[in-house]
Amino acid sequence: MAARVNGITGGLSMGNLIFIVVLTLAYTALLDWGFRHLPRERWQILATLPLHKDSSGEWRGLNLTVYGLVTAVAYAFSVAMMIVLTGAIGAPFWSVLGVAIAILVTVAPASLWVARIVEKKNYTFTVGGAVFVGVVVAPWIVLGANSVFSAALPTLPVLTAFAIAYTLGEGTGRLACISFGCCYGKPLAQCHPLLQRVFKDKHFVFHGKTKKIAYADNLDGHKVVPIQALTCVLYVGTGLIGSLLFLYSAYTAALLFTITVTQLWRIASEFLRADFRGYSMISAYQWLALASWLLTCAYAYAAPLFSSTSHLPAPDLIAGLTMLWQPESIIFLQVLSIIVFVYSGRSFVTEARLNLYVCEDRV
Repeated sequence: MAARVNGITGGLSMGNLIFIVVLTLAYTALLDWGFRHLPRERWQILATLPLHKDSSGEWRGLNLTVYGLVTAVAYAFSVAMMIVLTGAIGAPFWSVLGVAIAILVTVAPASLWVARIVEKKNYTFTVGGAVFVGVVVAPWIVLGANSVFSAALPTLPVLTAFAIAYTLGEGTGRLACISFGCCYGKPLAQCHPLLQRVFKDKHFVFHGKTKKIAYADNLDGHKVVPIQALTCVLYVGTGLIGSLLFLYSAYTAALLFTITVTQLWRIASEFLRADFRGYSMISAYQWLALASWLLTCAYAYAAPLFSSTSHLPAPDLIAGLTMLWQPESIIFLQVLSIIVFVYSGRSFVTEARLNLYVCEDRV
């Protein structure tokens, strides 16, 4: 019997490793492609919808962005990982989904509201502001669900699953910033000689006058620190390590590891960014990141007071993947992707003029 149990445990451990390795290989291919192609001009606009004609007979068009598509994919993958991880610990699907929707409904608008407050701009999104709001509300939403609906969600593992999902989601979503040309790094020419040597062959050069780096700072065509790529690699790597820790029941370690790396990097990385972050040396977003980290540390140590994890069985990856593959999960992820794309994919800072005509030689 002991030999059989050990064999099952070893099989589950190997399955966890294979799962993480597969995700690592997929991300390696995705990030490599994104870093090489997305700074180019053609990878900013996904499609243009003609709306109405102007006095010249041309159509005025609404631009749909690659930024919106990548953001939609990042949200969907983030929630998919949350479903897998919470399903692995046997959390009720509808309870988890309800908590996820409550958090998404709170943080998605917050990405716009916080940017309006900090930057005084109406058409700018901030992930940092959304993360801070998410960190503040997530534990209380989980506790509220447990209290009102008797959801029986284990607080610490669920918060950890959300932290990992966020980390992977932002790591993926930073590809959207490369496409749009926002959140860009400082010109290499303005950096310390050591940084110039480090990024001599690993930098970004953005092309296209409609990218933010062009119309905001006239830095298109310049070699800049690839800050978005650094964030992608660091966050994805952190999320994958956090996922592995979660699957081995190291919930506190996974939570503290993911939030510590992401929020401290958010503070440090802004010193390498050239886009507007406020007028003070330490930006409001850096203060929010510090507050997010401190709050999460407090939650990590307080969570066991509200629910113990000692009674939970070891996470079962197959159970989590099975929960993801059910029709309710698939339909929800599709609907979520469409909503996020419609919300973030419409370009408010660019427009298009279209001239439609018949190809006479093909009639």
